[in-house]
Amino acid sequence: MISSILSILFILIIGEFVLGNFFNGFIALVNCIDWVKTQKISCTDQILTALAASKIGLLWTQDYIVWNLINPALHSPEVRTIAYIAWAVSSHFSVWLATSLCILYLLKIANFSSPFSLRLKWKAKRVVLIILLGSFVFLVCHIAVVIIDEKVYMNEYKGNFTWETNFMDMVHLSNITIFILANFISFTMSMTAFLLLIFSLWKHLRKMLLSGKGSQDPSTKVHIRALQTVISFLFLSVIYFVTQITLTWNSNTLKNRSVFMLCQVLAVLYASSHSFILIWGNKKLRQAFLSFLWQLRCW
Repeated sequence: MISSILSILFILIIGEFVLGNFFNGFIALVNCIDWVKTQKISCTDQILTALAASKIGLLWTQDYIVWNLINPALHSPEVRTIAYIAWAVSSHFSVWLATSLCILYLLKIANFSSPFSLRLKWKAKRVVLIILLGSFVFLVCHIAVVIIDEKVYMNEYKGNFTWETNFMDMVHLSNITIFILANFISFTMSMTAFLLLIFSLWKHLRKMLLSGKGSQDPSTKVHIRALQTVISFLFLSVIYFVTQITLTWNSNTLKNRSVFMLCQVLAVLYASSHSFILIWGNKKLRQAFLSFLWQLRCW
């Protein structure tokens, strides 16, 4: 029974891995081709391309973690350390680039007439850049803690001293604290963008109804698509956040392979399904994807 469950979960991970690489590769390819043709790329496309690259990295490192559990003898401690550093980097950028995308949607779409809001609209690129640069503080701290954590892990079987146990617990606590803090701040920013977009949509709909123009105008559709993209990221980021906390904090999870594989399925789901939502929420990507499906059907 347990082996059957593990087989199903493993098949799900493989399916999500393949689809996730396809969706993210599709986003990067379409934006790069468009960049070569037009010799320019928008801020939104830059973030989408970088986000797709970070999610591909997240998928591969997450897949490595699964293989490391199945057969840890195949992987040296040095490779394991490099893989976990790569996971920390890709996980960081996949979360913060998505947050920056939510903020960019807010600045470009929301209809606020205050001088401060208008100034932020004019400097949207700078605001996104400041957010990403500010997040580097968490990335540097996280990488440092991951390196120390891996060194402690490699040396834990050399002796059974109390100070090593206490130090290892402290490193684990530091690791999870940095992860929680970074993800909580990014989630709060995305949630704020979501609430402000709802408020902006409500103001816009009220304005349209008062003027007798109706609510099915292009601006309303843009608002709704942005809200769908943001809320999907919030929902998936909560799932990803809970699974990573479970894997990091609860050591018993690593011993129970079924629970561990389920957490990995949910973690890979974040990197794969969010990319499909980004494709469907972007007009250019959606049209390119539908065109690809039509050509595929003709073949």
